[in-house]
Amino acid sequence: MAHLLKIWKFGFPYIIRYKSRFVLALVLGLMFGLTNASFIWVSKTLISRMEPQSETASVEAVSGEAAATSTFGEFTDRLKQRASAFVEPVVDTWLPRSGRELDWRQITGSLLFLPLFVAARGYIGFLANYCLAWVGENVVHDLRMSIIDKLHELSLDYFGRTKMGDRLVNLQADTAAIQYCLTHTFSDLIKHPASFVAIIGALLLMNLKLTAMVVAVVPICIIPILILGRKVKKAVAATREAGVNQASLFMEAFSEVRTVKAFSLEERHRGIFHAFSRQVVHHQLKALRALRLINPTVETITMLGLGVLIITIFQSGIKLSDLVGFLTGVVLLFEPVKKLGNVHGMVQKASVGAERIMTLFQQDPGVREPDKPLPLNGFQQELKLENVTFTYESEPVIDGLSLTIPAGAKIGIAGESGCGKSTIMNLLLRFYDPNSGRITIDGTDLRDVRSGDLRGLIALVSQESSAFNMTLAENIACGRPDASRADIEAAARMANADGFINELPLGYDTMIGERGVNLSGGQRQRLSIARAFVRNAPILLLDEATASLDSHAEAEVQKTLESLEQNRTVVCIAHRLSTLAGMDKIIVLQRGKIVETGTYSELLAANGPFASMATRQGIVVDRTD
Repeated sequence: MAHLLKIWKFGFPYIIRYKSRFVLALVLGLMFGLTNASFIWVSKTLISRMEPQSETASVEAVSGEAAATSTFGEFTDRLKQRASAFVEPVVDTWLPRSGRELDWRQITGSLLFLPLFVAARGYIGFLANYCLAWVGENVVHDLRMSIIDKLHELSLDYFGRTKMGDRLVNLQADTAAIQYCLTHTFSDLIKHPASFVAIIGALLLMNLKLTAMVVAVVPICIIPILILGRKVKKAVAATREAGVNQASLFMEAFSEVRTVKAFSLEERHRGIFHAFSRQVVHHQLKALRALRLINPTVETITMLGLGVLIITIFQSGIKLSDLVGFLTGVVLLFEPVKKLGNVHGMVQKASVGAERIMTLFQQDPGVREPDKPLPLNGFQQELKLENVTFTYESEPVIDGLSLTIPAGAKIGIAGESGCGKSTIMNLLLRFYDPNSGRITIDGTDLRDVRSGDLRGLIALVSQESSAFNMTLAENIACGRPDASRADIEAAARMANADGFINELPLGYDTMIGERGVNLSGGQRQRLSIARAFVRNAPILLLDEATASLDSHAEAEVQKTLESLEQNRTVVCIAHRLSTLAGMDKIIVLQRGKIVETGTYSELLAANGPFASMATRQGIVVDRTD
């Protein structure tokens, strides 16, 4: 019950959006459940009308006298008499009776009685299931969109400490389990308890003592249901964990498929994937075994109880129609018990998915948007880092760094790998916030402005030239979604990308494939530069923009970048130090601190860390005093 309440509490904000359809589904489900009790009346009525009238009357008189010995018997007798006074004339008109000639109405009633009853019940069940399925599909759609929104809200630190497979399982398997629970389980939780209560009520009207014996068996059935339900939850939790590892490995292997093939890693990845897959199979079979054991266990207990009940029934000497009606009710009674046992198992499965998604929703972004953001109207003065310290884990990556970048200046950042170059870029884009110190734009702390407003002033061209599985025009327009086709084509020309684009069969409408697989490295980089051109932002961040290119492509892209840098504030990280020659000032980092500052020529002449790096790259350094 606790898990069910947890799922209900979690899903209620989504369900309430479709409350009219949901309430209709519940009402129809309740009606469907109540119709199960009418099978007792149907079977009893048909059998009683086959008995000789005199026998029926005499037995009814005897049973009536016996029933009248108790207060409950008197109550049930009065209830049955009132119901009979209303229903019996209609039934007697349309259904045949033993020893009476048939007329057209009784023939028609005999033909249509069961079909109409079953059809009404079936279509009520269909409508209940469809309405709830409609709600379930829409709820899970909304839930998946909430997951996407939450993932976009979270900062880079979350993605650094979690697996891609975790997010895929959240979006697919976890939501699918909740969807199944909403679509089937909630319907069953209305239909089957209603059916159980209605059948118990009908049995009570027939015989209090026998009904009490039947009800006594139900708690015995619940014990294995609870035990097996716990086993289901444990197995599903283990399945999810193995599934996360499997999905992460799949993403890793096929996103880096060139490396996998180049180093012949196929067998290694296959072996690891096989191990994870076997874990998934093992735990899924454990969950399936526990779920499937519920029905035979409940049925076995039920049949043992039924055996005792049959002996008691024969000893009581009740009439045939009551016997058939009561046994029908007993058989029908334990069907909802079995169904509710399966519901318990499915709730346990869904609770694992709900808990995992709730854990995601409870994650706080490392970078929080301000409650009352200050306006950010362009960039006119300076970007400034004031005694900034930033730590990823234990060692500070940036240690007490101060730097002023005037508007219009071109600043280069150099240093060995791991010295904090890219971290500065991440801080300027506010992917992270400093642990201490602050970063300001025109005197306003970045933490006091909306991240969207800040990033609207920045264009990024990085070593990893991102390309999405869209058309070339759509990829360029990622820099400014409201860009016109003319703006897109102008940006491509400025990035020297229009040449190769126009050579493609569909030009700007050509799909470039997942991760830009149909483009060369130089083409993808020119696409990134076109994206920066169309953004037309005053601040340009270049993060190793030519590091992955060969010398020919690098020369072409570098010319394009020089055009892009005009009339912009530029912060440039470059592994190839020669690309920093045009910077107004270069800072050299070591362990997150500035150790040198100057122009390209000044730093070469200083024979310091910059000059040492330049020498290793084959740049001629004049070391004469």
